[in-house]
Amino acid sequence: MTEAMIRKKAGMASVKDMPVLQDGPPPGGFAPVRYARRIPNTGPSATAIFLAAFGAFSWGMYQVGQGNKIRRALKEEKYAARRAILPVLQAEEDERFVKEWKKYLEYEAEVMKDVPGWKVGESVYHSGRWVPPSTGELRPDVW
Repeated sequence: MTEAMIRKKAGMASVKDMPVLQDGPPPGGFAPVRYARRIPNTGPSATAIFLAAFGAFSWGMYQVGQGNKIRRALKEEKYAARRAILPVLQAEEDERFVKEWKKYLEYEAEVMKDVPGWKVGESVYHSGRWVPPSTGELRPDVW
């Protein structure tokens, strides 16, 4: 738009001849500006927050207890299975031990054949009770 259309005058005019056109407030004025501190009281109360947290904690502890029961049952099942196969494993180990002990006695008899008074298989400790060989003595696969 041109100035002539806005001022409704033909051509350019002096600034002094132009009517004053000033911005102002709308009729009735502007709406009041809120400057006071107004904190809304929406949201849960402290009691509600506490009860929700307590409920979540209680439910979580209940779940931990249920998990402990399940874990305890699985552990007991594992131990029961181990107890069930223990005699079989012990019998296998005893069989292996007897075979190795016989080999050991044959080897001892061969090595000590020239020693007078040596009794093959007799304990050198004379404690009166049988003591199994120390670890690895008859288990060359373990060394």
